[in-house]
Amino acid sequence: MINHPQPYSWLLWQSLSKKLLADCKVFSVSSILSESKGADRQRAQFYTLSCSPWVNVIALNSENSVLMVEQYRHGVEGVTLEIPGGCVDPGDGTTLAAAMRELLEETGCVAERWTYLGKNHPNPALQDNFCYTYLAEGVRHTELPRFDETGTERINSLFIPLHKISDAIRTGAITHALVIAAFHFLALERPELLTKK
Repeated sequence: MINHPQPYSWLLWQSLSKKLLADCKVFSVSSILSESKGADRQRAQFYTLSCSPWVNVIALNSENSVLMVEQYRHGVEGVTLEIPGGCVDPGDGTTLAAAMRELLEETGCVAERWTYLGKNHPNPALQDNFCYTYLAEGVRHTELPRFDETGTERINSLFIPLHKISDAIRTGAITHALVIAAFHFLALERPELLTKK
């Protein structure tokens, strides 16, 4: 933790009221009336998103290639290159169970070994959730993917040598911030994997 030389209570805000504005299935939108803790006691309205926890999976096969997924993202109106992941469902019990489920559902793959790498706030300015990242090693294909029942989920899976991921990030082939953060966790915890060929 960074050691602040001076008290920073003036940075804090207190929530006075919270109102649900919309429930949008994967997140809800709320307005929050807050008051600053500083001497000015300023009040302001803020808008936030409440989301379930998320999981991300860096899945490696025996050849040290990472399982990537391509899918159309409506926010950017284009196809992105990502790693498997998604929301933690109420029935999952743990974030690890959710990661295992998401890997199997999106790609039809299972893994021999699982390691927790870290968690991060996807966007603390607006969102209240964490994204948990796991490393899955010894990945193998066991069944066909099981996409969302609505028929709107369309995913293409492919393996990319792990040592090429840095270039994919550098060149903009990978732009998803949570995917980039996941590979940073991997670089911190298992740096030897990123250069292994």
